[in-house]
Amino acid sequence: MMPVFQRYVAIDWSGARGPGYRGVALAECRPGRDAPRLVPPDGTRWTRTAVAEWILRRLDDGPALIGFDMAFSLPFAKAGRHLARQGAGAFDLWAAVDEAAAGAPDFLGSPYVERHPGDFWISGARPDSYVEVRRATELACAAEGLGRPQSPYHLIGSKQVGRGALAGMRVLHHLRARSDGRIAFWPMQEPRPGATVCVEIYPRLFLRRAGHGNGKVRSSADLDRCLAALGAEAAGLGDRFDDHEADALVSAAGLRLLAGDSRVWRPRGLDAGDVRREGWIFGVGIGAGGGGGATGEKGAS
Repeated sequence: MMPVFQRYVAIDWSGARGPGYRGVALAECRPGRDAPRLVPPDGTRWTRTAVAEWILRRLDDGPALIGFDMAFSLPFAKAGRHLARQGAGAFDLWAAVDEAAAGAPDFLGSPYVERHPGDFWISGARPDSYVEVRRATELACAAEGLGRPQSPYHLIGSKQVGRGALAGMRVLHHLRARSDGRIAFWPMQEPRPGATVCVEIYPRLFLRRAGHGNGKVRSSADLDRCLAALGAEAAGLGDRFDDHEADALVSAAGLRLLAGDSRVWRPRGLDAGDVRREGWIFGVGIGAGGGGGATGEKGAS
């Protein structure tokens, strides 16, 4: 049975350290064609802590499909070596990251890197000992022409995603502990009727499916074109948004579009090897031209 949702939420994410960081944005839409809307933070900016508490507060508002722009796990070729339990999975990894980073504010995950520095490319030229490993979903995303997500072990440059992933794993661990089973984490868990479901997203995928290409969405006209390609009405924001907010808006529309496509929930390769414990990008594995359910297409970051 296909899961049914009353809300579609997309979160552009950040693993930044320190107060006052930018890069977290949250957008939401309902079933139908209405344009997604930006959800304003209670304060000046969203924090990871505020996002987690907002999700928990909204659990009574009906089941939601919530997409986080971050890797839900690490390649187990490396991560599995540090987990004592045989057959350990993503939930064990989340607990290990949270334990390593205990006491770090706002779900910062970087202390996990400091515990296992040899696994990560942290600075400078590529170390001779560093071996690049990728998850199956990252390889599949690239093969389908939907973007090239970096390995979360690669922590060099502005496009690195590992620190955001580690912070996100702490948030997911917190949500799992606090939600009394009302949240399912896909694909580690099958969606349950009436449950909110958290999935991993890659905004570049939605932008590609919307025909936008590789660039960021900078203008209102480009944003509205992407939303139209994903089955949503124009947002009409003028130029009052940044690229993080644009990614969240486009991703919310993409989530709504693809959620009604049964192939998205059973993509090619889902049950192979370590995939379920390494996570899967929502929308990968249905082919480069795959559309979606009742409304239409798919998209980017």
